[in-house]
Amino acid sequence: MKIEQIYTGCLAQGAYYIESDGEVAIIDPLREVKPYLDRAAKANAKIKYIFETHFHADFVSGHVTLSKETGAPIVYGPNANPTFDAIIAKDNQEFKLGKVTIVALHTPGHTMESTTYLLKDENGKDHAIFSGDTLFLGDVGRPDLAQKAADMTQEQLAATLFDSLRTKIMPLADDVVVYPAHGAGSACGKNMMKETVDTLGNQKKMNYALRADMAKEEFVKEVTDGLLPPPQYFPLNVKMNKEGYDDIDEVLERGTQALSPTAFEAAANETGAIVLDVRHQNEFAKGHIPRSIFIGIDGGFAPWVGALIGDVQQPILLVVEEGREEEVVTRLSRVGFDNTLGYLKGGFEAWKKASMEYDTVSTVPATALKEAMEAEDVPVFDVRKPGEYISEHIPNAHTTPLDFLNNHLAEFPSEETFYVHCAGGYRSMIAASILKSRGIHNLIDVAGGFKAIKEAGIPVSDYVCPTTIK
Repeated sequence: MKIEQIYTGCLAQGAYYIESDGEVAIIDPLREVKPYLDRAAKANAKIKYIFETHFHADFVSGHVTLSKETGAPIVYGPNANPTFDAIIAKDNQEFKLGKVTIVALHTPGHTMESTTYLLKDENGKDHAIFSGDTLFLGDVGRPDLAQKAADMTQEQLAATLFDSLRTKIMPLADDVVVYPAHGAGSACGKNMMKETVDTLGNQKKMNYALRADMAKEEFVKEVTDGLLPPPQYFPLNVKMNKEGYDDIDEVLERGTQALSPTAFEAAANETGAIVLDVRHQNEFAKGHIPRSIFIGIDGGFAPWVGALIGDVQQPILLVVEEGREEEVVTRLSRVGFDNTLGYLKGGFEAWKKASMEYDTVSTVPATALKEAMEAEDVPVFDVRKPGEYISEHIPNAHTTPLDFLNNHLAEFPSEETFYVHCAGGYRSMIAASILKSRGIHNLIDVAGGFKAIKEAGIPVSDYVCPTTIK
């Protein structure tokens, strides 16, 4: 028996490759399916099943394409209602895979079709669970994502999740290995651990949601407390996972068309496409196409695209470092953004050589902000998450979290120069690009973010441990 976790850091997502006696099961595959096909081919094995733990909201799964490529059936748990052919497993239904067995344990609560897959070894001993978004390491899945579809409140879903954990998962032995669908950084939970594999016994000791003495009412309050609104692209990804999508090859062919500066500009004007610049923030600051949006490929790229652009149907044109075009289109497709129309051939340098108009972002080191603050009262805007701000911030700084920047546009001065910062410089450049695209140009980005601000000796509030923040 072979189990391989295929972890994608950008999405904090774990897919799984399980092989036994020449047969393979894939759990929660990513959109691009070639890695799974290559692994099976190398082992001279056949993909027999594609298991989905639920209808994912934060990424588009590769189940439809993988089934088409292999003929393997897609398996969902009870209550699932996809528009394509699939096996809708009954609770406790068994699936033989070589010498091992995979059992579908219906564990509703995150969503009503959520299912945990229990892997039994060739001796019938419980070996591992693939818990999807039902159980994370250190947390459980948020219970508000299926609210409208299930016609239930988040409190009712949380109560259902409480029962699922205590009747299906907690009775399992402590040595059972837990393989979750997500880790720290995912928007599907609140306080996930950075580790991606653990034993159930350790989770029973340290995961607040698995406390044996916890009352249902306490669980519901804990799980629903402090939930931020889900990103707007989540329901659109659910729809794609339930109804299907274009093959990744079609998306790549469409998105990797090289466009000259003139053709690029014409496409932007004719289609209403967003110009998405994915280079490093320092390069964007030095020069970029006016009104383009910066979201760097080497940061938390796909989730930020989903959160800030939102509409997966939005046409996109790319400014990208040469040689990374296919990577960017692939990563966009993982969160459902399939409508990439091409990229700027020759990159931003070709745009400049064609004598096309371009813009810049004023950027200063934190020491310059310190000098400005000592000379006068200057407006400072902090685009980190609320918890980061509460934990430690510049006194009198405005909190305008990047996730919800559009809700704060009226707060930014229309004429007075203001400074914007995040933790390290990535998010503040995204914010700067959005503000400039909306005609707000009187801003200065603080290079290096809050880390540099502290190192420069700028006074900050007393530290509050994030784990104490409710």
